[in-house]
Amino acid sequence: MRRKRLAPTDANEWLRRARSNLARAKIRIPEACLEDLCFDAQQATEKALKAVFVRKGLAFPFTHDVVRLLTKLRGAGLRLPKYLSRAKRLTPYAVETRYPGVSGPVTEREYRAAVRIADAVFAWACREIRKP
Repeated sequence: MRRKRLAPTDANEWLRRARSNLARAKIRIPEACLEDLCFDAQQATEKALKAVFVRKGLAFPFTHDVVRLLTKLRGAGLRLPKYLSRAKRLTPYAVETRYPGVSGPVTEREYRAAVRIADAVFAWACREIRKP
């Protein structure tokens, strides 16, 4: 069943896409590289953060740098929970780990941590989006 897409100016569309990436990150297909699943965890995090930007009416930079996104949100006056700082670990999954030989392999432990972090960021973003 095909879902209706919302406008890119709707934070819920960004959350929908983040949810999709997070769902893919959690699926352990035997042929899938952990690096690719971590990329989806990073993308879920990035899109969830950008949903908050959209909800708050803030412009966001087109970047994969999670620290830059968090810094910009903090600079706009948002109070960010300390645990969100762990999301900085996901930035390398946006580019470096996607190509052979650029970085070392992702371990099972790193993969599980990436999914936990993405889950936490997504949950926080959902709460922020629903605030009046």
